[in-house]
Amino acid sequence: MPLWTGSGERILIGASGTTLVELAGKTIGIIGLGRIGLQTARIASAFGMHILAYGNHHREMDLPNFQWCDLNELMMLSDVVSLHCPLTKETEGIINSKNLSMMKPTAIIINTSRGKLVNNKDLADALNTGKIGGAGLDVLAVEPPEDSNPLLHAKNCIITPHIAWATKEARTKLLDIAVENIKAFIDSNPKNVIQ
Repeated sequence: MPLWTGSGERILIGASGTTLVELAGKTIGIIGLGRIGLQTARIASAFGMHILAYGNHHREMDLPNFQWCDLNELMMLSDVVSLHCPLTKETEGIINSKNLSMMKPTAIIINTSRGKLVNNKDLADALNTGKIGGAGLDVLAVEPPEDSNPLLHAKNCIITPHIAWATKEARTKLLDIAVENIKAFIDSNPKNVIQ
């Protein structure tokens, strides 16, 4: 099955000449273990992966092969780094040349969280020089991307147009939540209030 990257390169999944990767026994590093990060950890656990997590709120986890660690350790040991943290002053640019230089040359970055967590130039440089193996990005710092974004032409980089949330079921759920919020507000019982 062919996939097309932003640079126009075609990747054949499972074709001769490409390497498929077994997830069992690999290590996933999850940056940000909130609701979505935790679900990612559970899925990774079901595939038999070792799980490293970095975040501000450590809690006991009932997952096999799980451990909290610092960011440097996570970057050095992970085969896959998946971003699930909010964008804050502390996390902006958390994926940068320093952290990328610690990674395995076969490692993959996945960002479905916030585009500005990644320094675009640093990631593109790491991909183009073979410092890391690949990147899968559903979010970019500027959307739609500007033509000058170096990730659009980076090697082994797949970019989707911020559609991880766009299933029919997810959109239906979002609309249902909006309707419930309006009903609750009209009934003087507001829900999901942002202050």
